[in-house]
This record gives sequence, C-alpha cells and structure tokens, in this order.
Amino acid sequence: MFQSPKVVIEEANKTFDVHVSSPYNLTANEIYEQSKIDHQNDLDNYDDVVKQSETDYQDVLKNFAEEEKRAKEKFKTEDEAFNKMSLLERLTLIDQGKKPKLVLPTKPMYYKPNAPVYREPNLNNYIIIDNNVLASQINIPQFKKGNGNGYVNINLSVSQVNFQDNAGQTYAKQPTRLQIKENGAVKIDETFFNEFKFIASSPTNSINAVQEEKRHLESVVKFINTYLSERYSNQEQVRTIKLTTIKNNKNKYDDIEKGHIYITTNLKKLSTDEKRNAEAFKGIENGVELWTKALQKIDFKNSKADYNAKVAKNLYMNFIRLYLALDNKIEAEKYLNNLQEHLVEIDLSSNEQRELSGLEKSVYKTN
Repeated sequence: MFQSPKVVIEEANKTFDVHVSSPYNLTANEIYEQSKIDHQNDLDNYDDVVKQSETDYQDVLKNFAEEEKRAKEKFKTEDEAFNKMSLLERLTLIDQGKKPKLVLPTKPMYYKPNAPVYREPNLNNYIIIDNNVLASQINIPQFKKGNGNGYVNINLSVSQVNFQDNAGQTYAKQPTRLQIKENGAVKIDETFFNEFKFIASSPTNSINAVQEEKRHLESVVKFINTYLSERYSNQEQVRTIKLTTIKNNKNKYDDIEKGHIYITTNLKKLSTDEKRNAEAFKGIENGVELWTKALQKIDFKNSKADYNAKVAKNLYMNFIRLYLALDNKIEAEKYLNNLQEHLVEIDLSSNEQRELSGLEKSVYKTN
C-alpha cells in the first residue's frame, strides 16, 4: 500500500536541486594537513621549549634552595629553644612527638621535554562535513537531481548548534530555514528547530559537544528528508485488509470470487512506483466492477435466493474495508450508507456489529 504525496508533480517534472549554506566547511584532508603543520611547528619550537624548561628548572632550584634554608633556620631556632627546656619539659614533648625535627624539601629533578612525535588526529573529535556533502544528503524519493534546472528548488540554511544550560541539563537549538520553489515560485519558506529542546541530563560542560552537534545535525537532515518525502513522494504503508469470501458452492458465485482475486492480487502490487500502481488500480477496478454487478442481483426479501442479504452483507463490508484502506472515504461512506439502509434485512453477528462500529468511526473521522 502507499499514501499519495501532499503535492503531486507530473512525472516529467520530477527533478530537484539543493543548495545548502551552513557554518560547516571542514574536510578530513584539511584536518590532516593542519595536524602536520602543528607537528612541524612543534618540531621547529622544540629547542626553544627545551631551553625554557632548563630556565624554569633553574628557577625551581632557586626556590628549593630558599625553602631548604628556611627549613634549616626554623629547625635551628626550635632546637635551641628545645635544648633550653628542663629535662621534664623535653621528655614531655618527646612523648607527645613534638621534638623538633629537620624536615627538608625534596630536591626537584629535571626532566627534559620529550621530542614531538606525530600522531594521527582523531577524526571523531571533529565535525567533518561541508555544504556540498550536506546537499548530497538531501533527497526526494522518486525524483532525479536536476543539475541546476530542477523543477523543485530547495534552499536550506543551517545555523550552528546553540547549546544552553537549564537546571543542570543541556538543551539545544539549530535554526534551519527551508525555502522551496516549484517551477520558480516560492511555495515553502519556514524555519525549524528554532526552539531549545532537551539534549542531555547533564550540563554543557559535561557533554561531548562535538558528538552532540553531529547527532543534532543528523536529526536536522533526517527531518528535512522526511518533510520533502511526505510533500512530494508516494509513501510506503503497511496495512492489513480483511476481505472476506463466500463459499462458492456449485460455482454460483464465480463473479464474486473472481472479483476477490482481482482485488487482493492487485492490492499486493501497490507500491511507490506510479506505473506499477496504475496497472494495479486497473486490476482492482476490474474486481470492483464484478462486485458491483453482483450487488445488482441482490434480492433482500428472499433469504433463499442465491444473491440474498447475506451476500450483500459480505460485499458491502468488503467495499467499506477496501475504500478505507485506499483512503477513499467518499466511496467508503457511499457503501456504508447502502449497508445502513438495508440493516433491517441484514443480520449482523456481535463481532460484525463491533467491526461495523469501528468502520463507521473511520469513515466519519476528520483528519
């Protein structure tokens, strides 16, 4: 089964072009090139780094000498005061672990900085994409690229992701303007993702901003593709249709059985391919014609007639089910009205009454 698009474009005009503007313009080659430049700069600056580390070490040594001097002076003062105490006072301090001790700072060691070693950059730490790549990800199913002269022209303007903290959680927005022209005329000009939405249950300084921005950008592309697909393309839909049959004893109901075969066989052929669908609908119409003619034979007042109220019930219910599945509520309502007019003659089981109630709701439901 399929659902028709919101806007039907003639087959000959099913072409489109995409232009994207965004702050994203980074490629993997650029990352590798910059990484090599940064590494060469590190090599060029290595001697200066070593010299600076030696100078810094000498400063640390000076600080160490001063701290060592202060420690010795402190001990000398405390030791002299200790020795002037009485024996009892000294023993008391010794028992309390308060006898003066010389505590010297640890002499710092010099560690020469390691020579720079080149490492490949981790591409996961970057958003590697540009406008051309983004444009290539935008697609309309069943359409072809127009090479600059597409009937549908798509202009997409994507902003940088804006993260925001709120009560310890992260929210984000990425205003994205979509403008669509059909044969040169502007049909759509809307901005999406303009409101902050929940991203993570932790603050912005705790999230992997690059990965979150990647995911958000992917969701933008997915949304735009879905929007375009629903507007211009046939949509695959999985639906289950229960079409009941009548026991064809002595071939009395060959016409109804043939109609059932026509309809069920061709329902399975429906897809997003319009040519295939055209053939399938012809087959369905053949089945509908056979069922319609069978309805004309119904004798509601004669329960023993071959084409009696029980046969009519089967056909009416099948017609309603069929047209609801095909999103044709006008035809579904027509057969529902016909069935309701003959409910005096038609007996419905409790299950059939429940089903009919559900079918009525579907027919009268407004989208």
